[in-house]
Amino acid sequence: MTLPDHHLTQGERRIRSFHPHWKRLVGPALALVLILAATGAGLYLIPGDWEFALYGRAAVVVIAVILLTIWSFVPYLQWKNTGYVLTTHRFTISTGVLNKSTDEIPLTKVNSVSSDQSFAERMLGCGTLTVESASEQGQLALRDIPKIQDVRADLFRAVEDVSDGDVDGR
Repeated sequence: MTLPDHHLTQGERRIRSFHPHWKRLVGPALALVLILAATGAGLYLIPGDWEFALYGRAAVVVIAVILLTIWSFVPYLQWKNTGYVLTTHRFTISTGVLNKSTDEIPLTKVNSVSSDQSFAERMLGCGTLTVESASEQGQLALRDIPKIQDVRADLFRAVEDVSDGDVDGR
């Protein structure tokens, strides 16, 4: 996904890889439906006998493509290109579509792991994961983490394994 296997160090194994929760795509999906409906209505309502009908239809399509790109396609690409990878040695956060940004937190530097969920997030099974580390980043809050309790437990278990010297999970 975001961390190829050939970038893992010797003895390091992937525990979990995931994207942000799908709820981030609700707005872009709704925008997609509304823009397509408005485009269809706009094309239908332009009279065929109007001398500038071709230009009017072209303008509707161009505006629709621009809006779809901004409100649907770009957010989808941002969601698709945001990834989290938890390994036996580190937690990696990778973001960016054209420019890539990768943050890695060595598990040996993690001080605490906590989660926060609103009522709606509890119903959806997602939430905010807060990782406090002894690195320059300090406290890192990651929003819309799917299966938040499982991720939190896996991360906590991996941190405990590293602190106990049991990085292979045995």
